[in-house]
Amino acid sequence: MILLRSILFNILFYLNLLIYLIAAIPTYFLPYRVLVAVAKSWGRSNLRLLRLVCGIDVAWIGLEKIPRGPLIVAAKHQSSWETFALLTLFDDPTFIVKRELMWIPLFGWYIWKARMIPVDRGARTQALVAMTERARVQLEGNRQLVIFPEGTRRAPGAEPAYKFGVAHLYAETGAPCLPVALNSGLVWPRRKFLRHPGTVRVEILDPIPPGLERAQFFERLKQDIEGATARLVATGAKK
Repeated sequence: MILLRSILFNILFYLNLLIYLIAAIPTYFLPYRVLVAVAKSWGRSNLRLLRLVCGIDVAWIGLEKIPRGPLIVAAKHQSSWETFALLTLFDDPTFIVKRELMWIPLFGWYIWKARMIPVDRGARTQALVAMTERARVQLEGNRQLVIFPEGTRRAPGAEPAYKFGVAHLYAETGAPCLPVALNSGLVWPRRKFLRHPGTVRVEILDPIPPGLERAQFFERLKQDIEGATARLVATGAKK
């Protein structure tokens, strides 16, 4: 049953993506916020598909802790799930994404139009400088900047591998940081086809105010996210 549901979900997921890619073409002539609204609608539709087809629900914990205004959102990254689910949480989200996504027809143009922030992970220092400047511009526009501090998906229980770029952004932009813990890898494992029924638990943690030293911020962020994530993984994904 899980296999059949997973096959059906994957077919509907990519069909849904294709429909949204085509429907969003007119946003070329409209303000970027219209495209962001379309992207958030796409995220919500994927959550509905997961619930209806795979029996995967979501429990949001601590939504009242999300501050208004410009914000760095530092989220645990276990699955593809959070790349669309986190879109639905914020007023005007933008993501830091790998530059290669810009090369995908239509999808790459939408990333540019929505003012997402591409990063060339091979350029190192130059990439960090460029990313920081783009991030500063978007934060000055009152946006919520979503970053996955580990840079790639990590399986539940895997040794964390945080990159220092998030601390650089925090120090250089002066924006508060909102840590986010989750256990999405229990139902949507990285690099796996099957989607397991259950509940993804996402916990919004206490915001970290600006002004901490980089190293102090970096250690606090890791401890906050990893501690909460370990608890959520131990809780499991059963409804």
